[in-house]
Amino acid sequence: MTRTRRAAFAAAALVAAALLAALGVWQVERRAWKHELVAAVNARIHAAPVAAPGPDRWRGLDAKDDAYRRVTATGRFAHDRETLVQAVTERGAGYWVLTPLETPDFILLVNRGFVPKERSDEARRARGNVTGPVKVTGLLRIAEPGGAFLRANDPSANRWYSRDVAAIAKARGLGRTAPYFVDADATPNPGGYPVGGLTVVRFPDNHLVYALTWFALCALSLFFAWRLWHMREE
Repeated sequence: MTRTRRAAFAAAALVAAALLAALGVWQVERRAWKHELVAAVNARIHAAPVAAPGPDRWRGLDAKDDAYRRVTATGRFAHDRETLVQAVTERGAGYWVLTPLETPDFILLVNRGFVPKERSDEARRARGNVTGPVKVTGLLRIAEPGGAFLRANDPSANRWYSRDVAAIAKARGLGRTAPYFVDADATPNPGGYPVGGLTVVRFPDNHLVYALTWFALCALSLFFAWRLWHMREE
């Protein structure tokens, strides 16, 4: 191999090493960000509940600062506008029961909890639907627009795969509705269903593995560059 070709290949290996090192550093930064996020979410989950954000605060809500915040709201459930959203939980397959809570100032969609498919009938509603004023405490969740992977929500057929607040509010003819929903806590409902408190808070953290992979590939590229540079001409 000529000196010119060796120099070109060595330069390409050095460029690749620089890019791989940058990817490794980015993953280290992502790991630090993820740990800060987890700490912030844990603090919100275990904090004392605050009033569910009203209309004057809706514009500023975002996942970074508000998701999983413990909130509370008082009102009356509009059970006749309940929406069942398909779900798979530690208790098996079934539905999330999303019910509008009519507060004095706005409507709040509350995920009252999980029901298995065989308990989504009128008998469950008769036993578990609370009438009169109620106080709900739970975790603020950001809406899930569109649907699930490869399964779009179909409001006209009343098939729901994600908790799309805007679409559900439109389909149920709700008034001024908060742009988020609340996962109710584990306070038991009459008859045992829906079962609340099943929110899963999990953040995948593979950034260290990714960083080590990129740094290892970077070292390998540097080794190739060194070997190419020190090869004898053929």
